[in-house]
Amino acid sequence: MAHPPNNDNLQTYKIVVVGDGGVGKSALTIQFFQKMFVEDYDPTIEDSYIQHTEIDDQWCILDVLDTAGQEEFSAMREQYMRKGDAFLLVYSVTDRASFMNIRHFHTLILRVKDKDSYPMILVANKVDLVHLRQVSQEQGQELASFLKIPYIETSAKNPPINVDKAFHEVVRIIRNQPQNKERQNCKTKGKKTEKPKEKKSKSSKAKCNLM
Repeated sequence: MAHPPNNDNLQTYKIVVVGDGGVGKSALTIQFFQKMFVEDYDPTIEDSYIQHTEIDDQWCILDVLDTAGQEEFSAMREQYMRKGDAFLLVYSVTDRASFMNIRHFHTLILRVKDKDSYPMILVANKVDLVHLRQVSQEQGQELASFLKIPYIETSAKNPPINVDKAFHEVVRIIRNQPQNKERQNCKTKGKKTEKPKEKKSKSSKAKCNLM
């Protein structure tokens, strides 16, 4: 098994998992990080998980914030939304109200970020509970299309469905942002051009501003 490179060379992605209480945000996060299903879980206030992860042959550090869905913790939402590089918008297919509230989370994120769009993915969770389903796949896809974000169906229950894929996909969305592509190109060019410093050419004027 390959070992991750030194932390100094790794990009850290802050991913925030949002949605109503009881939709399975903690179950998804724990399944991704610990490969286990937790059925009974106390309502989350805020839990953070950090892990080295290899996605598409590139190592990175995932810093995932599992947030409170309960209304009494709503005052904290803007604070954690400011931190996120990307968001998983989670609802339960067995809870229509949680589906209806997704637009609220989406709007709030864009307002806090002051953007017209931002890296997000719509996660329809608990698809294993077929007999309790209240929100169809078509309805989920229609909402994702309206919000202009990808859609994925998941289940944290063993065997899990698309849990790793959901987190990996949101990292790909971050990486495909123009500023991140430019940053990656700068790193690659920097590694290739560090050694030769003898000649002063026009290309030496080019600079890569790394954040």
